[in-house]
Amino acid sequence: MERPALLLFVGLCSSGLWAEHTTVGPEEFRLVGTDSRCTGGLQRRIQGSEWSEVWDIDMKILANVCRRLDCGSLVSVRETRDNLNITCSDSVRLENRSSRCSGRLEVKSNNWWSSVCEDDFDLLDAEVVCRELGCGAPSVLQGALYGEAEAPILSREFLCEGHESVLLDCGSSWRKTKACPPDKAVGLTCSGTAAS
Repeated sequence: MERPALLLFVGLCSSGLWAEHTTVGPEEFRLVGTDSRCTGGLQRRIQGSEWSEVWDIDMKILANVCRRLDCGSLVSVRETRDNLNITCSDSVRLENRSSRCSGRLEVKSNNWWSSVCEDDFDLLDAEVVCRELGCGAPSVLQGALYGEAEAPILSREFLCEGHESVLLDCGSSWRKTKACPPDKAVGLTCSGTAAS
């Protein structure tokens, strides 16, 4: 009888890093090498064998790994010298981008993607987004840097303290001011700017 999908969190105390495990059919997958829950180097183990780096894998399987890790959808895949590094997210994305770590910020709320107003977003918020996407620290935060808003603009101000792992874990409040113009949509560049 086939085992049900397995989801475990294993803290690697000695290195300060973590690994997330999931079973997809006869294969188990985990993300390693970062402190972000939904990004890292992809490793695979087949039916109890040793963990090994993944170099080549079908994109549909990668998308399924993100879902099984409870990390939403696949945002980017990068080839490193060691293996594939993947980033998953179900709450934020960077659109109209020049690299995987820069673009116009959009946030998913109630199953809709929305842009964020520059007035409702600060450097602490940007730190959380860059961390969530596995993109290092923020380097540029500016309205309309990557074009005007195409999605509706979210009427929510984020109140991150900077330590949260995902943006939607941050506190927030509803914007009290008038509507935000499309040219004030947040554009963000993080320090990890490798192309996707």
